[in-house]
Amino acid sequence: MATKKTAKKAVKKTAKKAPKKTAKKINPNKRSALPGEIPAKLIDARIKELGGWRGATLAKARAIITTADPRITEDWKWSVPVWSAGGIICTGETYKAVVKLTFAKGAPLNDPAKLFHSSLEGNTRRAIDVREGEKINEKALTALVKEAVKAL
Repeated sequence: MATKKTAKKAVKKTAKKAPKKTAKKINPNKRSALPGEIPAKLIDARIKELGGWRGATLAKARAIITTADPRITEDWKWSVPVWSAGGIICTGETYKAVVKLTFAKGAPLNDPAKLFHSSLEGNTRRAIDVREGEKINEKALTALVKEAVKAL
């Protein structure tokens, strides 16, 4: 026969604790935004997580891209910000030494300011690498984004 002491232990072991309610943290490193998640908040979290020149550069690029055309939307795919307008315009990747803006269909775009200087060997995409201390040419990037939207 079980004693009161062992019976209490058995009840303690089987009793389920109610889960603690905690504020939901945004993980900017997840691969894609889940249903109900707001991509803009994931991008905000990434910018905050990066801080420094990379965060500032990504924030500046985001501002230029999103104001270039009212049809542009933000998404979160492949653990990076993605800007689209009926198709992917570009992604904003961050590395230790560069913030890279990769234009999915950048090869046929006219680039008179010579912003593209990365991924030049392919037939489809082109990229802009922004290093610490470099400034983004706002006028030229805006023109590229507008042309990319037209090309979609």
